[in-house]
Amino acid sequence: MIGNNHIVKKLFQLSGLLLLAGCAAKGDYPGVEYAPQMYHSVPYEQLSQIQDEEAGRWLTSLDEGPAEFYNSNPLNPSGMTMRMPVEGTVKRNANGYLPYRIPKDSFELAGRVMKNPLDSTASVISDGKALFLRYCRHCHGDTGQGDGPVGKVYKGVLAYNSAAVKDAPAGRIFHVITHGKGRMYAHGSQVSVEDRWKIVRYVQTLQRQ
Repeated sequence: MIGNNHIVKKLFQLSGLLLLAGCAAKGDYPGVEYAPQMYHSVPYEQLSQIQDEEAGRWLTSLDEGPAEFYNSNPLNPSGMTMRMPVEGTVKRNANGYLPYRIPKDSFELAGRVMKNPLDSTASVISDGKALFLRYCRHCHGDTGQGDGPVGKVYKGVLAYNSAAVKDAPAGRIFHVITHGKGRMYAHGSQVSVEDRWKIVRYVQTLQRQ
């Protein structure tokens, strides 16, 4: 009797090991998934391509149509869910701006070719002032005189109405904000394109002080 119990126990343990081994992921097989509907998206996923219409049939609750895991788009060539953009396509952001590709040291070029797409309205200047106080005040000071808390310690921050800066065109100011200059670091990754142009509008008011 004791021997039989021992055998049953060993068989139970072996069955458990086999069951666990069957759940293991290997290669393209993800293993057994708990609640697989939580893992497989109903909408098309651009980076996933399952063309087998019977994939996940054991899980499908509907009698007709492709199985649960099928996610190819029949409306696209070859059933692809992601399509390549048209040749020559250039991505724009939500506001329609093209990528900024003027080289870092091309300040004069930026000054000539870049034009501010935002009008000098009270709203734009007000937003520009708020952004200036957030990102620029610590060096340039409240009124752009180079006397911010950091500017007082590290001398040499030019006033916006100084002879060297007061005539700087909008494109040059935008370029400096984007790529930085001298001890000023680039802010292109911190401030959006639209917000940079707003700051430019406000800086131009400080140039005329």
